[in-house]
This record gives sequence, structure tokens and C-alpha cells, in this order.
Amino acid sequence: MTFSVENVKLIARTWLKRTFDTSWFLLKIMIPVSLFVALLGWSGLLEKIALVLHPLMRVLGLPGEAALVYISGALLNNYSAIAVMSSMNLSLRDATILAVMCLISHNLVVETAVMKSLGSSATKMAMLRVGVAIVAGALLNIVLPSSFAEVKLFASSSLSQSAFWPMLGAWAVSTLSLTGRIILYILILMLAQTVLEQFSLMEWLSRWLGWLMRVFGLDPSMSFLWIVINIVGYAYGAGIIKAARDEGRMSAAQGDLFNHHAAISHSLLEDTMLYAAIGLPVFWLMGPRLVLSLAVVWAERLRQAGVRATAR
Repeated sequence: MTFSVENVKLIARTWLKRTFDTSWFLLKIMIPVSLFVALLGWSGLLEKIALVLHPLMRVLGLPGEAALVYISGALLNNYSAIAVMSSMNLSLRDATILAVMCLISHNLVVETAVMKSLGSSATKMAMLRVGVAIVAGALLNIVLPSSFAEVKLFASSSLSQSAFWPMLGAWAVSTLSLTGRIILYILILMLAQTVLEQFSLMEWLSRWLGWLMRVFGLDPSMSFLWIVINIVGYAYGAGIIKAARDEGRMSAAQGDLFNHHAAISHSLLEDTMLYAAIGLPVFWLMGPRLVLSLAVVWAERLRQAGVRATAR
């Protein structure tokens, strides 16, 4: 394909339509869920819910109050988890375990809704992420260097609860900022995807990263989506997956397997760097997620093969 007025118009029309459809698809899920969780935290119910997880935290070698970090990350995002984490007296070991658990199952409500819209079972995806997060925490409790426990990251302080209207105002400002960032990211991503497709570069990209996708148990055509979802995260990248599904460029089975992988390991760049910025080791933040995502996809492929063999 060569540059011409008609080709530029075609790219622009496709780009803007995809950007609008994807932005609306994501925001109509994220905004109400975000408000609900903000109200949950303001009401104090979040801390009461965290009490249920105290025994599990102890099993994972964590202080009981660490449950609040995990709950905040699971219901909100990694920024929230770090904010709560910074209010506690945690060691490098504690923080690393919590970070990996939150990286695997953060923003659970929103991202599960997105996965469901892409064809995966919401119940299965939620249970998978929480279950794998617990497994990851248990494994890290065994294998992390003992010296990590001697390094203190934060000094404890009390969590404050603001009045309702200031909380709502802070939520609105944060949501408006996030909405702008989402639309900007989607504009850039959709333009990149449209140009790659129009100039037949997607096939080249698939061949370049095809071997890695095969190792992960995914189709080589998932290469671009894998890059996107690991640079900007699931909520942004899921829109591109949905567009591929809607336009017939990805089967339901391919999308479901990709969800199995991305549910465990996504946003390897942004979220990993977020935790690395507070002093956590990148190797331990990335390694467990990549290994566990590989194991999950291949286990799912084996399960599906067993189901097909039984049906014959």
C-alpha cells in the first residue's frame, strides 16, 4: 500500500471509528466500577472485607494487615496498592510478595468484565487470577532470599478517611485524568494497529515474535496484541483484542487463550516499573508472572485437548 489521499482517508476513518468504539467500550465499564469501589473504600467496608483475608496473609508469611494492600490492589489498581503499602511497616520480602499478587489480580472487577466481553467466563477468569495470585505468593514465601526480610521499605502510619465530598471530588479528578490518558493511549494504539495492517506489517511482526507466542502456547498472530498489552496494560489493550474479535481477525478460542495468558501476565512495562520505582526487584516482579502464565495456558490447552478426546 502506498500513501495517497484516499489511503490516508481510509486509515483516518478506520482509526477514528476504532478509537471511539474502544473508548466507549472501556469507559462504560470502568467509570461506574471505579465509583463503586471508591465508595466502598470511603465507607470503611474495604477494611472490614480485608479482615476475612487475615488468616490467608499469615499462611503466606505476611502480616495480617497486608490483606488491605491486596484487597485495594484487587478491587482498584496497583497505584492504590502502593498507596496502602506505603502506610504500613513492611519489609522488602513482604512488599515483593504483595506486589506480585497484586500484579496478577489487580483491577479485578473491571478487567474481569472486559475478559467476559471478549468471550471468557467471568467466574473462571476471576478464580484463575485470585488462585494464581495465592499460588505465586506461596511460592515466593518459600523461594525469596531470606535477606529480603531484613530490608524495611516503609514506616507505618495510620490510614486516613476523608469526608464524603472531598473523596468524591478527588475521585472525579482522578477519573477525569485517567479517562484522558485512556483516550490518548487508545488513539496512539489504534493508529499504530491500523497503519501496521494497511501496510501489511502485522504478518512481519507475527513472524518476528511468532516463536515466543508458540512458547507461551498462543497463536503467532497474537504478537502485536502481546506487545500492546505488556506496554500499556490490559484495560487499554483489551479494546484492540475486542476490535480483532469483532472484525473476525481472531477466533473466540484464540481470544480465550490470550485472556488466560494476559490475566496472569500483562503490563510488564508500566506496572513493573511502578513497583521497581519504590525499590522492588524487577526479576522477582516479572519472572513468576511469565512462568505462571506459560503454565496456565498450556494447562488450559491440555484440558481442552482432553475434552475433545473424550467427546470423540
